[in-house]
Amino acid sequence: MHTVVFVQGGGIGKDQELSVRRLFEAVGVPVAFEVYTAGRAALDQGRDALPDDVFAAIRARGVALKTKLLQPKGAGLPTPHGPSVPTNFNVAFRRRLGLFASVRPVHNLAGLASRFTGVNFLLVREITEDLYTASEHELVPGVVQSFKIVTEATSLRFFRFAFELARKTGRKTVHCIHKANILKMADGLFLDCFRRVATEFPDITARDLIVDNTCMQLVSRPQQFDVMAAGNLYGDLLSDLGAGLVGGVSATAAVNHGDGVKVYEAVYGASHEAVPKDTANPLPLILPACEMLRDLGEVAAADRIVAAVEGVLTGTTVRTADIGGTATTTQFTDAVVARLKG
Repeated sequence: MHTVVFVQGGGIGKDQELSVRRLFEAVGVPVAFEVYTAGRAALDQGRDALPDDVFAAIRARGVALKTKLLQPKGAGLPTPHGPSVPTNFNVAFRRRLGLFASVRPVHNLAGLASRFTGVNFLLVREITEDLYTASEHELVPGVVQSFKIVTEATSLRFFRFAFELARKTGRKTVHCIHKANILKMADGLFLDCFRRVATEFPDITARDLIVDNTCMQLVSRPQQFDVMAAGNLYGDLLSDLGAGLVGGVSATAAVNHGDGVKVYEAVYGASHEAVPKDTANPLPLILPACEMLRDLGEVAAADRIVAAVEGVLTGTTVRTADIGGTATTTQFTDAVVARLKG
C-alpha cells in the first residue's frame, strides 16, 4: 500500500479529488490518501493557509498529490503601501518545501484537439529564484525596481537535475532556454552553468536557444524538442505555451521536485463561484495523479487510466464544457470508469 499526502486547496479541487478517487478505485490501485487542506480551504476551516502539519506530513511520506491552492477573495490586489498580503499560496507552498524544479510533460492526448501532433517533450523549470523572488521596491514615486536573482549553486543543481532526468527517461537532447545575448550577467551565468554541467553528460546533446526564438520554434516545429530547461520566468511562460500546443490545460501535469520530496499538482483550478460545482474538468488532476502512479511503480494502472481517458475522448462525445461538451464532472468520470470496467 502506498500512502500519499493529498493537499486539497478547495473550489473545483474537491470535484477533481472525487474523480481521481473513483478512478483509483476502479483500477484497484493500492493508494491511501492522507488528506490535508491548505490555501482558501484551510482558511475556511479557521486554520492557517499553509499549516505546518501539511509540510511535516509531506516530508514524512515523500510524495503528495495537490490541487491548486485558492487565494482568499481580493488577494493579489495592490494596497496603498505596496503588494497585498498574502502572497501566492502556491509559490509559498513550494518554498516551504524546498521544491526547486518543476517538470511539465508536454505531449498529445488522443482525442483532445490540438494544432500539432507528435509533440513529446519535458519542460523543466527552475522554481526558486529569478524574478519570482518578488524582490522589488519603489525607488521614487512612479519608479519601481525588480531584481532578477540567478546564483551559481542553484543553477548547477538545476541543470544536473535536468540532465539526470533526460538520462533516466531515455531522452537525448537538453535545450537551455535563455536571454544571455541581452542579460549578459544573469542569463550569462545561467548559460555558463548549463555548459559546465553538460560536460558531465557526454551521452546527451546540449543545445541552447534564446527564449524569443524558442517561442517561434515551439509554434513552428515543437516536435524537435526533447527536454527544455529554463529559469523561473521563462519556464512559467513556456509551460503555458506548451500546454496550448497540445490542447490546453487538460493535457498538462506538473511534478515538483525537492530533496526527498515530490509534489504532483494540478496547474489549473478555480473556485465554485467561477466554475460551478460538478462542472469542472478533472483531467488537470487525473494526469498528475497518473504521473505519480508511474513513479510509485504502478505503471500498468496509470496506463489503463490514460487509455480509458483517451477512449472516452476519441470514442464518445462526453466532455466537460471547457473542452467542448456539456458533461458534468461526474458524467465524465462515469464514462472513464465504464471504460476501465468494460
